[in-house]
Amino acid sequence: MATKKLISMREVAKHNKQEDCWVAFHGKVYNLTDFIDEHPGGQQPLIFSAGKDGTKEFEKIHPKSILNILPPSTYLGDIDPGTVTEKDHAHFAAEKKDVKNIQEGKPPLDTILNVFDFENIASKVMSKEGWDYYSSGADDEITLRENHNAYHRIWLRPRVLVNVKNIDIRSKILGFNTSFPVYITACAMGKLAHPDGELALTRAAGKEGIVQMCPTLASYSLEEMMEAKQPEQIQFLQLYVNEDREITKDVIKRAEKGGCRALCITVDAPQLGRREKDMRNKFSQNKPNMQKGDKVNRNQGVARAISKFINPALSWDDLAWFRSITKMPIILKGIQCGEDAILAVQHSVRGIILSNHGGRQLDFARSGIEILPEVMSALKSINAEKKIEVWVDGGIRRGTDIFKALALGATAVGIGRPTLYGLAAYGQEGVERVIQILKEEFTMTMSLMGCPTISHINPEMVITKNLSDHVARHPKDSLSDGTYVPLVPISFSKL
Repeated sequence: MATKKLISMREVAKHNKQEDCWVAFHGKVYNLTDFIDEHPGGQQPLIFSAGKDGTKEFEKIHPKSILNILPPSTYLGDIDPGTVTEKDHAHFAAEKKDVKNIQEGKPPLDTILNVFDFENIASKVMSKEGWDYYSSGADDEITLRENHNAYHRIWLRPRVLVNVKNIDIRSKILGFNTSFPVYITACAMGKLAHPDGELALTRAAGKEGIVQMCPTLASYSLEEMMEAKQPEQIQFLQLYVNEDREITKDVIKRAEKGGCRALCITVDAPQLGRREKDMRNKFSQNKPNMQKGDKVNRNQGVARAISKFINPALSWDDLAWFRSITKMPIILKGIQCGEDAILAVQHSVRGIILSNHGGRQLDFARSGIEILPEVMSALKSINAEKKIEVWVDGGIRRGTDIFKALALGATAVGIGRPTLYGLAAYGQEGVERVIQILKEEFTMTMSLMGCPTISHINPEMVITKNLSDHVARHPKDSLSDGTYVPLVPISFSKL
């Protein structure tokens, strides 16, 4: 980005409208007039920041590096620092919540018994925008709920009179040691839950001895996440592939330099799914400008904006290029059928993640746990079940869920929302407790199933007869039902 002349804050202040929007971020001035309709957070934050220095509010959610997605033409020059005063900084109105009473009313952390408790507390302490962003799923949210419900259609066959005095839940992921076969999967914008965002996730993963997958669209930079890890801590990089290969290559090289040990390429998001809870917030915040003849389809803003990060032309042929620029093992995140698992083997990747993006992309896509038997069968058909690791994410909420996935052939499972809800509710300690609860539940399941070690878990210990039968009744899950916030139709404004 070439250096341009210094711009006075007085000049920036003249461009303070939706149709003429200049904003200063981190000492640089941008003309965001044409970008305002595409902003993933809706128009309102940019309109509020028009003609101001928006750095302080920007930093509450975004890392500085995310500015790189803006077209070069939006950059106008550097702000003259001597012209910026306190009144020139944008300050958003805080959401009206009785924070003191909410904090005082929270139950003590040591009384939390399961991960659903964290979800319930998070729904009370988070902003509406943050909660709706994290909790939303695609369309009617059938897949969002199915991801957990599918585990209810798998039943257990315990073995008895096995010496389970000593239970060892330690395992390996890609050959790296982990305290148990769970990793924190990549989720965007951790600061929506807590100011420490992904840094708290990094520290919690390190303390509990599990792998963290660092997200591309984090609230902190990749370097900050890597600097926060412990010396021997294992991190992987989750990658959205940018249309500009140089940008993609730069991210991969930075990850490699910082010590990331695997490259997890997201392949299930050529564009963003319709998440109506989140979209409803965007639409209600963005009032139409009738004088301007506003006909912009604002609820598609996120889908358009995501194209800045993701190349919809990504294909199997591109994997050769990735192998040419990195020594990190390649994992494909978002495999959803046996045929694609076979193709992954043929393209020499080290692992696949069975995932539907947390139910946020295509509604009625199957759950990862349902796809797992199909994938393992496909791999066995070409004698490749030991040539590639298979991980599963989406819907894991209990230690029994982890056990079921491993019994069906998974090497490890990823957890996403539970760690974010723990973070929102209690900060880093909340994340640590989420992991500890799952460890405790998984250890108990191992004991009661007659499995002293991970190697004792096998497919004969689970019954999957009804797993793919979507009309089968399943036990009522009051904790899940009690924390799920259903979609509601639009309502009339107050008269």
